[in-house]
Amino acid sequence: MSAPQLVVHRDKELMAEAAAARLITRIVDAQSARGSASVVLTGGRNGNGLLAALGAAPARDAVDWSRLDLWWGDERFLPEGDADRNDTQAREALLGSVPLDPARVHTMPVSGGADGGYGDDADAAAAAYAAELAAAARPEDHGPVPSFDVLLLGVGPDTHVASLFPELPGVRETERTVVAVHGAPKPPPTRISLTLPAIRAAREVWLLAAGEDKAQAAAVALSGAGEVQAPAAGARGRARTLWLLDEAAAAKLPKNLYPPY
Repeated sequence: MSAPQLVVHRDKELMAEAAAARLITRIVDAQSARGSASVVLTGGRNGNGLLAALGAAPARDAVDWSRLDLWWGDERFLPEGDADRNDTQAREALLGSVPLDPARVHTMPVSGGADGGYGDDADAAAAAYAAELAAAARPEDHGPVPSFDVLLLGVGPDTHVASLFPELPGVRETERTVVAVHGAPKPPPTRISLTLPAIRAAREVWLLAAGEDKAQAAAVALSGAGEVQAPAAGARGRARTLWLLDEAAAAKLPKNLYPPY
């Protein structure tokens, strides 16, 4: 796994704009090299802020949206179209305004009746998403998930990433790529999440943290904490691990970690 690299921006707006520009470049480079690109999206204010900034970026049309595969790092196990679902918010922020191939937009399963298919069985829904990931993996990926070009993660004030919360069973998972999360400490309590093994399959993992409420989490995760106690510490990419922060979120970083920008 790669060692973390840090980039600190003045404020959350600049962080979102710079991250969007960086993501456009990474997608275009991957599409030029291999014909397509794959990105794992994250929810929350920073993830949605990045998507909104991407939608407003002058270079957004450099991306061939029809050759982009989108996945999610986690999802609230709620009915389709629920305002709290990450995919609903992503569509409002960006996805509804760009010409994606619907077959390449891999949303996580929904809860509910016939349309959901899984009722309230989040474990079956997680297994189904794991199977979808495995079906998309190629021989050169050498594992049960695709080698995502970029996997985006928001960092919670408690150091959680995706829906992997400190000390809960999901962060301890070493075999499965997707798990159901029961009893999450923030609502809604039932979720679906990629595990650390799936996250670590990505070529690049980008962790987004902005705001004073993320400062302690960033400091803990980047100061040698264990991944069970601080899940963000275990989120690493194979080629690159990039922490994108604003000055407020970086305020408590040890001086030896603070980049010379």
